[in-house]
Amino acid sequence: MIHLLFLVLFAEGAVALLLMVKVGPLRELAMRGVDQVKTGKGPATVKTLACTLSVILMSNVASILKIQNRGLKLGTVSPMDQVLWRTHLLEASLIGYTLFLAFVIDRLHHYLRKLMTLRKTSSTSREEVEKLQMENRSLREKEEKSSSETKKLQREIAKLNESMKKLKSETEEHERKASVAEAHVNALQKQSEELLLEYDRLLEDNQILQTQLLSRA
Repeated sequence: MIHLLFLVLFAEGAVALLLMVKVGPLRELAMRGVDQVKTGKGPATVKTLACTLSVILMSNVASILKIQNRGLKLGTVSPMDQVLWRTHLLEASLIGYTLFLAFVIDRLHHYLRKLMTLRKTSSTSREEVEKLQMENRSLREKEEKSSSETKKLQREIAKLNESMKKLKSETEEHERKASVAEAHVNALQKQSEELLLEYDRLLEDNQILQTQLLSRA
């Protein structure tokens, strides 16, 4: 029993060491081994062994206490009781260390599995963050491009507004000149009409004078 407990204890110590220290692919092998133990009928078997060892541990502790009480009553401990006491103490210690290492291995496996899951989640989140950063960068570039295009369009609109103002001022100037020319034409027409009237009056006077001259002759 003691040799078997030593063997189990050394095996558990090796597994716990491989889980705590990463030595090449050995940690992955240890994780797979513990995964296999925790799947199927493994948990029920482990619980049964743990209960059996706990019963043996309590039996050894009871035997130790019994031997100690017998020694206290007798005032001395026989060599046989000393051998039994040491055997039970060694066996109880090995069983206790075995159960403790089994618990440590279970917790190490649990936290390592959770750590791997967190790392995968973290890598996925990091990729998503990088993707979002790239999208944000592309959006910023598009925004800068659209902003530059907007500024360009604003400059073109300002130039068009200036051209429209210039054309408007030129049109107003042409209209003013046209109105001045029209007024001048109207004045010339009026003056021409006056000259025609004066010409007609002179023709009448001339005819009258010619008539008077002919009558006197």
